[in-house]
Amino acid sequence: MQIHESAENYLEAILALGEKGPVRSIDVAQYLNFSKPSVSRAMSLLRENGYVVMDQDGFLVLTDLGRGVAERIYERHRLLTKWLVRLGVDPEVAAADACKIEHDLSDESFQALKNHIHGAE
Repeated sequence: MQIHESAENYLEAILALGEKGPVRSIDVAQYLNFSKPSVSRAMSLLRENGYVVMDQDGFLVLTDLGRGVAERIYERHRLLTKWLVRLGVDPEVAAADACKIEHDLSDESFQALKNHIHGAE
């Protein structure tokens, strides 16, 4: 199933925020700097498509499907950011650029880049 970049961003945000504790829609809105109605609509679509569930307390929980997508994108984001910073790019610029690249890079190119980066360490 093809998932859109915006959905990947939401799932990645839930994963990243979840490292610090339970996540609500308002947390995602603040993290991504989106409006609450936009996030609410996106969460509804992600729930309908089996990527996220909401528990009885209103916390967002990634399903196995959602976690898989989120972990793939988050790994890309962290690796690309780290690589760009090592090349001398300002960390904020590196993170913003990584966010743009992470969605469009093929699996083959990402794996080659990952192997190259880890081989250079």
